[in-house]
Amino acid sequence: MTEAKTEYGYGNAVECTDGEFAGWYHWNHDPFETQSGPFFMRREEDGSYLSAFRAEDRHMNGAGFLHGGCLMTFADFSLFAIATDELGSDNAVTMNLSSDFLGAAGPGALMEARGEVTRGGGKTIFVRGVITADGDPALSFTGIIRRFKKT
Repeated sequence: MTEAKTEYGYGNAVECTDGEFAGWYHWNHDPFETQSGPFFMRREEDGSYLSAFRAEDRHMNGAGFLHGGCLMTFADFSLFAIATDELGSDNAVTMNLSSDFLGAAGPGALMEARGEVTRGGGKTIFVRGVITADGDPALSFTGIIRRFKKT
């Protein structure tokens, strides 16, 4: 994957310049997310953010389905992608992440997350969203993000 650095929404993001996710962005400063994904995001025409990744064999559990921990990690990534405009350049951490598993996904599935900020402004941001696997619901999630200023 070839990358080009750019300033994009929340913090520094890297643009993918080739492959399936060319033109999408990801954060490369989180070693766990990079190892788990990588996960990508882009701004849609309506101004919302879409997150995505392609499920690989390494993302599967022992039964051959996408591991729940991978889905939760992707949901956590998606919280911040969805809240990109609300966060600006501030740092933030996840205070709460709740989810309901809705369906399974196998190798090769296109995993996508969409959602909305339900309450912003101030230091606490509330987000909800849904992750789909090839268009079928796989996980619903809600989260709370705590913003803090860079020092």
